[in-house]
Amino acid sequence: MKKILGAPLLAAALVVTGFSAADAQNQLDRNQIVSSLAGTARTVGRFDPIALEKAAARAAASGGEDATSQLTNTLASLPQLSVQINFDLNSGVIEPDSYYAVGLIADAMHTPSLSGQRFAVIGHTDASGPREFNFKLSQKRARAVAEALITTFNVPVEELIAIGLGEEQLQDPANPRSAVNRRVQIINIGQ
Repeated sequence: MKKILGAPLLAAALVVTGFSAADAQNQLDRNQIVSSLAGTARTVGRFDPIALEKAAARAAASGGEDATSQLTNTLASLPQLSVQINFDLNSGVIEPDSYYAVGLIADAMHTPSLSGQRFAVIGHTDASGPREFNFKLSQKRARAVAEALITTFNVPVEELIAIGLGEEQLQDPANPRSAVNRRVQIINIGQ
């Protein structure tokens, strides 16, 4: 797995490059996740995930480019952990090989430095398909990851909020259909 820092405030973005998705997920390190998320709550400030999701819904419905820029600017300035969780095409069901990564995230959330914090689980899609469909699909994927964290790995429900941003914040805008755009971000939004 290659670590890429994409912005000055970006604590860590773990991005799959040069490996199969399953290989890369098996190289996730709990300590990297903890260190990436531990300091983020101090810098999130007035970040409002619900307002962000509403802006994404408006952008998906209208196709407005301005809303997309606002979303990109907001999220690009935040420290975050970006993890590739695999789903079948057009599906909100997590593929079995991704449960290892979800488990590591949960394990990190149970550590003393992160326990009791709240986390935004943010789903993204690539740009295949209609924008409104992608928005709803990203919501399903974010909820699937949050539900797995809660039901399978015992993360308290009150510590998670799942939102979807559809295709409104592509990881690789030059390749809008690339698989790297299908991802989940985790942001520590504090207590």
